[in-house]
Amino acid sequence: MPELIDVGIDGVHLVPLTTHPDNRGSFTEDYRRSWVPGSREMVQGNISVSKANVLRGLHFHRAQADWWNFYTGVALVGLYDLRTGSPTEGKGLTVRIDVDEGFKGLYIPRGVAHGFYAETDLMLHYMVDNYYTGEDEFGITWDDPGMGIEWPSRDPILSDRDRSNPALAEVLKDAPEHDPYEKESR
Repeated sequence: MPELIDVGIDGVHLVPLTTHPDNRGSFTEDYRRSWVPGSREMVQGNISVSKANVLRGLHFHRAQADWWNFYTGVALVGLYDLRTGSPTEGKGLTVRIDVDEGFKGLYIPRGVAHGFYAETDLMLHYMVDNYYTGEDEFGITWDDPGMGIEWPSRDPILSDRDRSNPALAEVLKDAPEHDPYEKESR
């Protein structure tokens, strides 16, 4: 089992993946449910391709956890713990992922806001543990100073949705609750 690296937000784990190279190329196993104890089965996979200077997020879900694998490029991932009752409630941070330094998986539990800035063109494959319906899609203004996330660009390329997300103070009026079952099962 690979080492789980705690990034500083309860339940968020970075998982260095092992690549097996040979004269043909390489092979990397990029996900096993058993790597993240207490996680649920991932039921849907998606691919996101972003150009350099794109920022996606911040998004969060009340009923969905994510497993991310960047396959190309360099990303600065922004995370903010919205969960009331979480030991890291209100904490924001960034994690830089550079594929040239090795593949890594990133597990993001329900209630943790997440997004990324593409430092270079990149490809992200992400899996989720609930099917997409649109009913569990929420967001926060990407540059809200209350989150303490320092992005490399003040003028990134944004979607209309991400440009119009509400401020953190508005989101916190109905913040998701920390899932004690998820914590206890780790």
